[in-house]
Amino acid sequence: MSPPLNLLLPLLLLFSATTNGEVQTLNLNHPSKFNPKLPLPPLRTLSSSKRFEGSSDLVKLKYHMGPVLSSPINIYLIWYGNWAQPKKLVIKDFLRSISAAGVPSPSVADWWRTVSLYTDQTGANISRTVTIAGEYADRKYSNGRHLTRLSVQDVIATAVRSKPFPVDHRKGIYLVLTSEDVTMDEYCRAVCGFHYFTFPSKVGYTLPYAWVGNSGKQCAEVCAYPFAVPEYMAGGGPGKLAPPNGDVGVDGMVSVIAHELAELSSNPLVNAWYAGEDPTAPTEIGDLCEGLYGTGGGGGYIGEVMKDKGGRTFNLNGLGNRRFLVQWVWSPVLNACAGPNASDLN
Repeated sequence: MSPPLNLLLPLLLLFSATTNGEVQTLNLNHPSKFNPKLPLPPLRTLSSSKRFEGSSDLVKLKYHMGPVLSSPINIYLIWYGNWAQPKKLVIKDFLRSISAAGVPSPSVADWWRTVSLYTDQTGANISRTVTIAGEYADRKYSNGRHLTRLSVQDVIATAVRSKPFPVDHRKGIYLVLTSEDVTMDEYCRAVCGFHYFTFPSKVGYTLPYAWVGNSGKQCAEVCAYPFAVPEYMAGGGPGKLAPPNGDVGVDGMVSVIAHELAELSSNPLVNAWYAGEDPTAPTEIGDLCEGLYGTGGGGGYIGEVMKDKGGRTFNLNGLGNRRFLVQWVWSPVLNACAGPNASDLN
């Protein structure tokens, strides 16, 4: 469960300062590297330092003996509200890319390998096999156009009561995605997404789930950063970056979805991997790298990413020549934020 954005302590690592040359591992439209300095996004507490050494003694990321998602992961998508097919396709292509082979590096699957380094008490790693196992479209807004953390569970209950959408309490995770006309308690002000687990009284089982909203018409400058920046900040830097799939809200969602899936997999019942002593407000493996997308991040820099000839910004490749901009996650091996587009890996 991600804490409020304004309480996050991003711990950003500078791997190197190299910014010259082209990416050697990519040959699609010859993308080039760049490291834009952007205005600091609201509600985030990006470090003013451009280097954080990543000491595990300082971070204090701990394992609390709970399970991780070590079995092949079945994702059940719940499309809540009005969703156009092209928007759905971008998100589904990202999810399908997590386990995809043969995609040029740096790929979504490469990024997930860092997530898969986390283990449970038996030594079993988070699974690298992630599949979209089912979809349900709640076009009638069964619980209204304003949701709460609790009513999201009612949305899941509505879905699993509809056949043939299953209750998969062994391998399933439920991803509730709300359209841009749906509001959520604390959305934009404190959260862009969150994860938790359902109560048996609501759904009949304890099911790990996550919620992410489309911020395109509500608060793109907060939840789809850096594809949007507040108007009052626009003059303080190069301005917003072009989204890789041409949709500010959906491209912003992809990174939030990635963040929540990484945390849901490593802390599904809020008793596995997190920092801090309060399990109701844990700092998790995505929170530790909030705002970091590449080498040299911090102090207003998102880090070194790539830009294609059309000016679209990305750091990962996916299936079907898709590209995505996804934040890094904390590596338990490096004790630092890590991503496959790091300059020292090229």
